[in-house]
Amino acid sequence: MIFEFLSSIPPWLYALIIFALRVGDMSLDTLRVLFVVRGKKTISWILGFFQSMLFVIAITSVLTQLDNVLNVIGYAAGFATGNVLGMMIEERLAVGHIQLTIMSATRGAAISDALRIAGFGATEMAGRGKNGTVSVILTSVFRKDVDRLETVILETDPEAFVTREDVRPMRRGFWRA
Repeated sequence: MIFEFLSSIPPWLYALIIFALRVGDMSLDTLRVLFVVRGKKTISWILGFFQSMLFVIAITSVLTQLDNVLNVIGYAAGFATGNVLGMMIEERLAVGHIQLTIMSATRGAAISDALRIAGFGATEMAGRGKNGTVSVILTSVFRKDVDRLETVILETDPEAFVTREDVRPMRRGFWRA
């Protein structure tokens, strides 16, 4: 029934609808994968349900009118655009936790103090680098706080080497998950 209605619309509009379906499908899929990695079962299930519905509608729409090359282009362009849009949405949501490792040759104690004053936890250890002793500071924060944390670090030691990685907290610590 719905495909009979869709077959009566202009080919360019049909391709645009496929594009929009695919953008929605892939945006949800990108978010779903990121939530799966973070162990968020309920939201992953909900996103997966709606993502798969959009996918079935989009792929069926393309396969019922394969003679229109615009449909294939709309499908492929929607796939690519949906990936990027999903990543942009996920960046704005900033769900999860990040662990930063900060290495400083001269200002380790100052960085740790500045982080604590700013409300962050910091664990400082001694390490050995190519040119001698360095301070290694570990801190775990909510992703939404990374920019503020980075500002504190760079204001204290612009030469600090900083890495970050996604983490899944297990228990206890400075903040609770």
